[in-house]
Amino acid sequence: MESPHGAAVSAEDFGLEGPRGRVFRDVTFRAEPGELVAIEGPSGSGRTCLLLALTGRMRTTEGHAEVGGLRLPKQAAAVRRIAALGPVPMVSELDPAFTVAEHLGERALLQGRYGASLRTLLRPRAERRAAAEARVGEALEAAGLDLATLPKSGRTSVRDLERLEALRLSVALALIGRPRLLAVDDADLKLSDTERDQAWALLRSVADAGTTVLAVCSEAPGNTQVVRTAPTAGKTAGEPAAEETATQEPTTEQETADAIAEAGRA
Repeated sequence: MESPHGAAVSAEDFGLEGPRGRVFRDVTFRAEPGELVAIEGPSGSGRTCLLLALTGRMRTTEGHAEVGGLRLPKQAAAVRRIAALGPVPMVSELDPAFTVAEHLGERALLQGRYGASLRTLLRPRAERRAAAEARVGEALEAAGLDLATLPKSGRTSVRDLERLEALRLSVALALIGRPRLLAVDDADLKLSDTERDQAWALLRSVADAGTTVLAVCSEAPGNTQVVRTAPTAGKTAGEPAAEETATQEPTTEQETADAIAEAGRA
């Protein structure tokens, strides 16, 4: 797959105060292009909201961040054009009634209609169709999803996918647009130890291919830059600066939903 130039991501005193109080605050870190960053914290600690804010899909109230040289929250619309979402509850979930092929076909159609250049749109239809099929194939390969291994190949319903297969499909759908930044929520949710290792290997391979990756998790793997959304017990001043901590009171699921609904989600 053609490797995009990953986007550098940085934040300084980045924070969000929602209608029920602070969702996250004091987030400060920097990630280089093509780096894998784990956003670690317990459920309800503002992880998803931070992920949405860093991809230009939620307006923050404190500090600032930059993605690919674009400043947040001022240039959120431009950030959305270079950042893609993997699975995020209530925002970019897979439709369980769709088949795998239907999801891929829909995403390729949208990419061809709204994400293509004028020069591409002026090409013959057969050439555009072949290019779209090639792009889907490249995305599936990058996500490690072989349709032939699914129960009914591309006709497999999303509801019949295993958790890791669904994650791979969501990543493939995001990569069809060749984003510079990929954001994945709940990267390690409901996975066995072996599946968790495979999920992190997938995200690291995407980063190694050139796309910067932000992944929300409950426990980050080793050798990964970590941004924490909850205080870490026993943290000392001598710990690496890469393991930044965003301190706040834990938020509830309802507070997170309220923030998504009312804090300017695009």
